[in-house]
Amino acid sequence: MSAVNPIEVPLAQMAQLGPTDYWNDSCAVAEVDYAVERGASGATSNPSIAVEVLGKEREHWLPRILALAEANRTWSEVDLAWAVYEEMAARGAARLSPVFQREAGRSGWQAIQTDPASYRDPARMVQQGARFAWLAPNIQVKLPATASGLIAVEEAASRGINTMATVSFTVAQAIAAAEAAERGLDRLARCGGDPAKLAPVSVIMMGRLDDWLKVVVDRDGLSVDPGALNWAGLAVIKRAYAIFRERGYRSRLLAAAYRHHLHWTELVGGDLGMTIPHAWQVRFNNSGIVPVPRIDVPVAPAVLSELHRIPDFVRAYEPGGLTPGEFDTYGATVRTLRGFIASSHQLTAAIRDIILPDPDHQIPTPQEDRHGLLQQV
Repeated sequence: MSAVNPIEVPLAQMAQLGPTDYWNDSCAVAEVDYAVERGASGATSNPSIAVEVLGKEREHWLPRILALAEANRTWSEVDLAWAVYEEMAARGAARLSPVFQREAGRSGWQAIQTDPASYRDPARMVQQGARFAWLAPNIQVKLPATASGLIAVEEAASRGINTMATVSFTVAQAIAAAEAAERGLDRLARCGGDPAKLAPVSVIMMGRLDDWLKVVVDRDGLSVDPGALNWAGLAVIKRAYAIFRERGYRSRLLAAAYRHHLHWTELVGGDLGMTIPHAWQVRFNNSGIVPVPRIDVPVAPAVLSELHRIPDFVRAYEPGGLTPGEFDTYGATVRTLRGFIASSHQLTAAIRDIILPDPDHQIPTPQEDRHGLLQQV
């Protein structure tokens, strides 16, 4: 923080105000460094982010991928892709280690996501999560808030693995994730473990809910105030926050999927986190906005009235709006899981282009890359 004047940096101001904190929504080391210098307390990642990091840090990753392939000649492209993703997360965790040490494990976590294609298999997710937990002391394992993913959250927590429930858009999912973590922490304590060493998180992907509801409005021919649609995710997380505070869950909410500055300013003052992409951090820090507590300012009744005309908003907003059996088929869940699975395939394809380049369009070395072609990897 010494290199940054908090008076001039809104996100650092917010972090100093407490209890709200923020995470860097990427494990790219330069972006993690930027965020930590301005008060960030953690970082996240997922397959989509891994593809982006491969492009941003291409001078590091191209030779490293070739070295990994040479040293492990029987590994498949998928094996190499996951090895690269694990190394990306470990590099991010190393950058956050000083925060983790300073805060005695209360923050400073680097999150890494289990294979999104395993969303139906709790045992497979827990097995991979256990492997991830060995990458660094401050690794947090992301598991989807699907029916099977919540089984994995409980089991992983019971084994002392720090969990983050993601692919989550609704109050019902956030509550179910928190309760799964509670069961897991209680089991851990009964077996002699120390739940206080863990900091479980329940994510609400605000912007992705907004995106889905806009699709629904167009698909179903609904006439809804377009401004109201930008408040859907905020309404959901504010309601979930009130419930978490009332019930005293040990899990903490993390706001994700940023689309506009209200996704930041409307949550300031809450005992929650925000995972903010680097580009949005820069915009917020250059905005001149002075953060003030607004978490307890309710969404306007007229806005809520408009949103309640959309059945999928009601399902997201009401604590009983979805059963666990419906989590997997909720539109925002399906869209996001499909996107993450596609991104994991893109990462594998990028690895293929490096270790088995197309002879008709070979990828140049960093020294030969005069036209930025490697940015396409």
